[in-house]
Amino acid sequence: MAEGGAIPDVSQAAVTGRGAPPRAARRAGLLVTLVLGGLTATPPLAMDMYLPSLPEVTDALHAPATTVQLTLTACLAGMALGQLLVGPMSDRWGRRRPLLAGLAVYVVATALCALAPTVELLVAFRLAQGLAGAAGIVIARAMVRDLYDGVAMARFFSTLMLISGVAPVVAPLIGGQILRVTDWRGVFVVLTAVGIALTGVVAARLPETLPPAERHSGGVGEALRSMRRLLADPPFTGYLLTGGFAFAALFAYIAASPFVIQEIYGASPQTFSLLFGVNSVGLVVVGQINGKVLVGRVRLDRVLAAGLVVVTLAATALLLMATGVFGEVGLVPVSVALFVLMSAMGVTLPNAQSLALLRVRHSAGSASALLGTTSFAIGAVASPLVGVAGEDTAVPMAVVQLVAAVVALAFFVGMCRPWKDTGAAAEGPAKELSGLSARTTPEVGEDS
Repeated sequence: MAEGGAIPDVSQAAVTGRGAPPRAARRAGLLVTLVLGGLTATPPLAMDMYLPSLPEVTDALHAPATTVQLTLTACLAGMALGQLLVGPMSDRWGRRRPLLAGLAVYVVATALCALAPTVELLVAFRLAQGLAGAAGIVIARAMVRDLYDGVAMARFFSTLMLISGVAPVVAPLIGGQILRVTDWRGVFVVLTAVGIALTGVVAARLPETLPPAERHSGGVGEALRSMRRLLADPPFTGYLLTGGFAFAALFAYIAASPFVIQEIYGASPQTFSLLFGVNSVGLVVVGQINGKVLVGRVRLDRVLAAGLVVVTLAATALLLMATGVFGEVGLVPVSVALFVLMSAMGVTLPNAQSLALLRVRHSAGSASALLGTTSFAIGAVASPLVGVAGEDTAVPMAVVQLVAAVVALAFFVGMCRPWKDTGAAAEGPAKELSGLSARTTPEVGEDS
C-alpha cells in the first residue's frame, strides 16, 4: 500500500493486462471503487426497483400473482446459474471481457422486459437478465480479490456490502416514484438506462485486474472439482446451507411483501417502498454493528446463532398474526415483525458466509461462487411457494419464512456443531477477523 495509507490508482499496465505489477501495487482508486460498487448494486436494483409494480403487472398482463412472482424466481435462478458460468470464464479470459459481455446482454434483456407483451415472455427475459447480471456479482468480487489481501480485502468487501445494502433501500423508493409518472414498463426503461451508463463507464475506465500470467485454462471442470472438495467438509456445507435457507426466508419477504403490504393491508406503492426502505436500513445498520463492533470481540458462531433465533421468533410471530391467533391485526404489528426479521439478517447472512469462507484459503473463489449460487438457487425455489394460496393471505409467506429459519438453524446445529473445537487453528487475518479465539478452522478445498 502507498505510504501514509493512500490508495493509488490501478496502473496503466493493469489496464492493458501487459506487464501488470504485483498485487501489492494494484490498488483500487476512487473511480474503480465506485464502479465495483455499482456492479454490486445492480442485482438488488434490478430485483427491488421492480417490487412496487408487481400488483400492477398482474393486472396489466392478466396473470395470477403466482405467475408474476415467477418473474422474480426466474431472475434469481438466472443469477444463481450465471455465477457458476461467469466465474471460470473470468479466470480464463480476464475480468473485462466477460464483464462487458455480461453487461451488454443485461442491457438488451432489461430492454426486452420493458417490451414484454405476455407474462411468459417477461419470465424468459427476466431469466436472461439474471444470467447476465450475475457477471457483475462474480467479477466485482473477483476483482477485489485481485487487488487486495487479508484485512484490506475484508474492509473493501465491507464497503461493497454497505453499497449493496443501501441499494435495496433506494430501489423500491425509486420504483414507487417512477410509478407515479409511468407504469411498470417505465421501471425497466430506467433500469436499461442505468445498465447502459454502467457499461459505458466500465468500457472506458475500469481496468483489467487479472494479468495474463495469472490466468488459467482449467475452466468449469477445475471449478467443479474444487467445489466437490469443499462440499466434502461438513462444517463448510453446514454454513453453506445455513446461509442458503436464511436467504430463502429473506427472499420470501421480498417476493411476498408487495402483495401482503399493498393488497392485504391496503398500503400504497409509495408506503410499501418506504416500509421496504426502513427494513433495509435495519439490515444495513445491524450489519455495520456486526462488522465494526461484534467481529473480533464475540465469536461469530454465537452471533450467527443469535441471529437465527431472532429470525425464527419473528417468523413465528408473523405466522401467528397471519392465522388470526392475535385477532385482526393492522399494518403496524406486521411491519414491526418484518423489521425485526430483516434486521436480524444483518448478522445472519454475512456471518454464515464469513464462517464458510474462513474454512478455505486457496479455493476462496470457488467457495464464493458456491455460496452465491446456493443462496440464489434456494431462494428461487422458495419464492413461488409464498403465493400458493393466492394474494389475499400472508400465511404462505410466514410459513415459508418459519420453515426456512428452522431448517437453517437445524443445519447450523447439526453440521457446523459450533460447540466443538477441532482441527488446525485459524491464522493471520482470518483469526483476526473472525473473533474465533476458541474456534479452530481447518483448510478445505485445497488442491492435492
